Amino acid sequence: MGMAFRIERLLPLAFVASAVTGIGLHIAGHGTSHETWHNWGVAHVVASFIWLLSVMAHVRRHKHWYKTLVSKRVTCKRLITFFLSIAFLIVAVTGILLVAYVEGPGSSIGLWHYKPGILLWVLSLIHALYRK
Repeated sequence: MGMAFRIERLLPLAFVASAVTGIGLHIAGHGTSHETWHNWGVAHVVASFIWLLSVMAHVRRHKHWYKTLVSKRVTCKRLITFFLSIAFLIVAVTGILLVAYVEGPGSSIGLWHYKPGILLWVLSLIHALYRK
């Protein structure tokens, strides 16, 4: 069993951890102590980094799908995966910007991360349900 396969197996757990810590972080940004917000932030960054690694392994395993994206017929299943990929890129980039440049809760980049993050969770669930 290769390392990429083992990392990819973390995908569902890392997804749930990222979702729960992201919501916890958002709630903590509305009036609790800075220390509580910081703790949720650290947990969210760690969970999301593990999710990022597992998604990268998953995308690598399915790279053929991305190579044939234009040439294949568009189906609902393909559209969901396409929009999921776009949403993931937006959330990943805004997350990296938040970690690199933002200090404390309440930033506009944070909202650009949070709102597409909700969409990402919905699309991820739909994507997973289509696969079962």
